[in-house]
Amino acid sequence: MEIKHKNQNNNNFEEIIDLLEIDYVYKNKPIKRTFDKTNSENKQSLLENLKKKILKISECELKKNSNQIVFSDGDVGSPIMIIGEGPGQKEDEMGKPFVGDAGILLNRMLEAINIKRPKVYITNVVNYRPPNNRKPEPSEINRYSVFLREHINIIDPKILILMGGTAMEALFGQTLKISQERGKWKELIVNQNTYLTILTFHPAYLLRQPEQKKFSWTDLKMIREKIDELKITI
Repeated sequence: MEIKHKNQNNNNFEEIIDLLEIDYVYKNKPIKRTFDKTNSENKQSLLENLKKKILKISECELKKNSNQIVFSDGDVGSPIMIIGEGPGQKEDEMGKPFVGDAGILLNRMLEAINIKRPKVYITNVVNYRPPNNRKPEPSEINRYSVFLREHINIIDPKILILMGGTAMEALFGQTLKISQERGKWKELIVNQNTYLTILTFHPAYLLRQPEQKKFSWTDLKMIREKIDELKITI
């Protein structure tokens, strides 16, 4: 990877970095990519079984007030897994995570470090839209975190990106604060497996608090640097 200055002839990147208040973007060099069809098919089977478990949930206010399950999006074989909070109205309508305004910003954030959205794997802590887009209750977070942990084990990412306080709470508990913990690499143990994890702000929060974008850009650069350091193909 090489770093190029903001003044380049690329209108798309100019738009991205202006939105995020970014000074630099990354440029890819050709990378040899491989694809393990057998492993991908096995993951798909495990994911289908997990989805069936979630569909069987009963006595759930989230499920009762939603149109459909919002399970995941992206490449099941990706080394990068992103976890958000829960579906909003657009996500509930389309059945995919991060397709509203926050999803548009997420796409631009990924592009700023030269990652195409289809190359990552995305899910949420809860798989049904909370009524009126409220934050999931602690009991709901705890209930769905069991499925989330299984989800993580199936995807088995090399880097796990937790976006927002709900994702942090689901996997690290309620004692941490996202404002204090973002931008730090942590080791998350899920069913005896250890995952390299970083916490950062949720794109929806950045839309409400644009002055925080500079901190998210710092986090994005850390993620890109870690990908390069570990020689991860993405």
